[in-house]
Amino acid sequence: MIIKTSYTIEEAKRKLEHYCAYQERCHKEVVSKLRELQMIPQAIDVILVHLLDHNFLNETRFAETFARGKFRVKKWGKRRIENELKLRQISAYNIKKGLAQISENDYFETFDLLALKRLEAITETNKYKKRKKLADYLLYRGWDSSMVYNKVKELIP
Repeated sequence: MIIKTSYTIEEAKRKLEHYCAYQERCHKEVVSKLRELQMIPQAIDVILVHLLDHNFLNETRFAETFARGKFRVKKWGKRRIENELKLRQISAYNIKKGLAQISENDYFETFDLLALKRLEAITETNKYKKRKKLADYLLYRGWDSSMVYNKVKELIP
């Protein structure tokens, strides 16, 4: 027998404050969590306003943190980061602010290192298949196609 717990608005507020304090969250994640807690739409609105007023929820801060983290840790390119933020329904303004967190020097340096590291890992002997594997890998990670194709031609002449 499954027992479903119901929460008062105050209990849900506290629970979501902790949820947002633990890690940056976007509005979509918070609304999803509230629906998971079976809150009614009016309660969701009240709790969202509370979280926004008390600075537990801030989409600009989320976009900036997300962009920095995915770039530094997962070595994602700007296209992938932008698409992931769009998937989370972040505004174009906040996406732009998030991507601004990545310095151009770091961006190109990381791209070069990632391309070289991946090239070393590819065991393919056919030049064209090797090029394709490297290009596919970098494109999947969200790097600009013009950068990718120029780098592939440079590394595998």
